[in-house]
Amino acid sequence: MNVIYPLAVPKGRRLCCEVCEAPAERVCTACTVTYYCGVVHQKADWRSIHEKICQLLIPLRTSMPFYNSEEERQHGLQQLHQRQKHLIEFCYMVAQKYLFEGKHEDAVPAALHSLRFRMAMHGLSSVELVPAYLLLAEASLGLGRIVQAEEYLSQAQWTVLKSTECSNATYSLLHRNLGLLYMAKGNYEEARYHLANDVSEIWHKYLSDHYQVLSQARIQQIDLLGKRFVNDTGLDEAQEAEAVQILTSILNFRESTSDTSPQKTVFVLKTLIMLYYQMMNSSKAQEYATRALTLVKDQELDVQEQNNIQELLSLISAEEDRPIS
Repeated sequence: MNVIYPLAVPKGRRLCCEVCEAPAERVCTACTVTYYCGVVHQKADWRSIHEKICQLLIPLRTSMPFYNSEEERQHGLQQLHQRQKHLIEFCYMVAQKYLFEGKHEDAVPAALHSLRFRMAMHGLSSVELVPAYLLLAEASLGLGRIVQAEEYLSQAQWTVLKSTECSNATYSLLHRNLGLLYMAKGNYEEARYHLANDVSEIWHKYLSDHYQVLSQARIQQIDLLGKRFVNDTGLDEAQEAEAVQILTSILNFRESTSDTSPQKTVFVLKTLIMLYYQMMNSSKAQEYATRALTLVKDQELDVQEQNNIQELLSLISAEEDRPIS
């Protein structure tokens, strides 16, 4: 491990610890651009991530050199951007690996690095910050730091609410962490609600990917022998039964909860439609498609959503009309 020495801070300049942001008293002598409040946090950061990225930090944390032309300056900025992007992804991957291994303490410094690089690159309110907040929340929950986890999740929720570009995968991770938080706090009803969101997102993603390929194959009649597909879910019977049980439970929960969100109910219905369609159970698929279409019309939801469900119904009807050979 690299040696650190007491830091002489110029008057009027405040340097912060890389781990806790307290006033820094020491500097890493290898890169000379990373500061710590003391030996404990320096060791924690070194063990987690700093050893792997020490030299990569130098060009990011020092002044850009003088360029002879605008073309050279733009090239330098592009290189800086690529370094930032690489460090965001690398630190995130390292933190995620620690979490998979149950090393929550080691995950924190790496996740903090990912968060700060994201802030520097995307700004303080970008949805790109959310994955790092969720890593920090998960690590905090693993360490039993409930209040800290709640703070990170509040930041993630607020950022997601302000954004129109959040992916389903990010929503899923947010709900999973909120579910774990409420379980830790003993609020099992809220935990159940958020974990249901997470599970439905996972199933929707899996089935949607299969559905896209399958629907195109059926439309183009790629089965050259003219036979109907027997099963296209990629799951065995036990897994299909589990999927049906989980998704119908989530649907029942959605429909019975006092603060029902019609958009989320439609989302689960569409997931069930895709599941039954791929299981070759056209009657069940049509039943859920009809329910989804009725709900969309009654709640006057987005016209595009209505068109999507109508398209699903047409595909199901075409499948029913197709002769079995």
